Amino acid sequence: MSKLKVLFVCIHNSARSQMAEKFLNEFDGDNFIAESAGIEPGNLNPTVVQVMEEIGFDISKNRTKSVFELHSQNKTYNYVITVCDPEAAEQCPIFPTESKRLHWFFKDPSSFIGSIDEKIEFTRVIRDEIKMKIKEFLKEETKTQNQ
Repeated sequence: MSKLKVLFVCIHNSARSQMAEKFLNEFDGDNFIAESAGIEPGNLNPTVVQVMEEIGFDISKNRTKSVFELHSQNKTYNYVITVCDPEAAEQCPIFPTESKRLHWFFKDPSSFIGSIDEKIEFTRVIRDEIKMKIKEFLKEETKTQNQ
């Protein structure tokens, strides 16, 4: 059986989509290939890099990518999952042979205003929410595959 391909999309590909990609590839790289991209790629969020490192996941060498770059390469995905607000999700292009489009809404770590410590704590919360959502997704996929 070939691996299922998943694309995680958010605005800048600097935080939420990067975390989701890393978690899925780490938790079930035998059955999935995850990538991530942004509608307007920015720079990797250093706070996200830090909170991922805290739990043993290194994303420091990741680069941000554009959904349009991947679209122009005629990449195909079994799932395209947006991890941003609904308005941004609607800007995502349709990929060839895309079979399922899901929307998971998480707050943007880069939009949080507060002290450095508060930003780190807020980003940890988002990280943990994404981690749990990936685990739920894998549990559902396992049930679907076994039916």
